[in-house]
Amino acid sequence: MKIHFLGTAAAEGFPNAFCRCDYCNKARALGGKNIRTRSSAIIDDVIKFDYSPDSYMQALRDNIDYSLIEHMLVTHTHSDHFNASDLECRREGIAHNLHHPMHIYGNDAVMYHTRKSIGRFEGARYAFHLLRPFETFEVGDARVTPLLADHDRMETCYLYAVEKNGKRLLYGHDSGWFPDATWAWLKDKNMDCAILDCTHGFTGKARDRNHMCVETVLEAQREFRKHNILQQDGKIVVTHFSHNSKLLHGEFEEIFNPAGIIPAYDGLILYI
Repeated sequence: MKIHFLGTAAAEGFPNAFCRCDYCNKARALGGKNIRTRSSAIIDDVIKFDYSPDSYMQALRDNIDYSLIEHMLVTHTHSDHFNASDLECRREGIAHNLHHPMHIYGNDAVMYHTRKSIGRFEGARYAFHLLRPFETFEVGDARVTPLLADHDRMETCYLYAVEKNGKRLLYGHDSGWFPDATWAWLKDKNMDCAILDCTHGFTGKARDRNHMCVETVLEAQREFRKHNILQQDGKIVVTHFSHNSKLLHGEFEEIFNPAGIIPAYDGLILYI
């Protein structure tokens, strides 16, 4: 399974284009892995998580052919994760020589915003799928289960467990400490890789809400080991970083490398 990280920042990007804090200024000066766009990732070039406002630029930057995308798994409708109106660029008359629909999966808010933006073009170019928590479904040659996140009390936000070609991936953000039902489902799943939210730096909260911090990620790693959620040689990758974390990429590496945790950066490609 190929995992390509398109964007690894929180909602405001890193640096925030409007911000002149020390960390945004340092990120601009250092460049490279410190320049982060809004969060998204793609599996094997055909299954995409979310569609951020930066998706068009990410495709150009990383030379990705979005016409290959067959399935889009949407976590929630916050503006940094789902820019539904931009998907109109895939409609007939605008995009040519496409031979399959894009299947869009998500909660009822995702269905509402997507149909409001592009529903009139549904036809052969789009197919909409309303999901229910913990109900597994087929996505091409993959099996996907939407799990509950702790992120926004006004929306049912999803994490995704994906099994494909004998490998298991947890796409685990945006979320703080997982709800009990999600922890119960994950027990003994022996994932090959878990991608976690690390929006915040150090907060002193081992089980933070809405988003994870450094301490929450490390606590989650201990929980994974305790309940056989991750294989012994399984990878934990952290992403969705905010400039308010007051940490640059090298500092995230110093914090997480001793624990065997990988801080993602835009353009990172991993294989599991």
